[in-house]
Amino acid sequence: MEIDGIVSAIVIGVVIGVLGRLVVPGRQRIGVVWTILVGIVAALVGSWVASAFDVADTDGVDWVEWLIQIGLAAVGVAALDRPRSRPGR
Repeated sequence: MEIDGIVSAIVIGVVIGVLGRLVVPGRQRIGVVWTILVGIVAALVGSWVASAFDVADTDGVDWVEWLIQIGLAAVGVAALDRPRSRPGR
């Protein structure tokens, strides 16, 4: 992967991560770095899933691929935001 591919993956990861956070209701207690990491992973996995279902390359904007990626980011954000149980409470 070249440097421009890494930069574009980070930019797309930021966008997907932020959109994933917006989908999850309430306040999330995860940091910006985790949001970006979740977004990058969701973008990569979402692209793979969209390719597997043959909806990745369509004419115009790939709305189905974006929805898959955002949905995966929302699941990732929600999973990382789960309440942490405290001992003794």
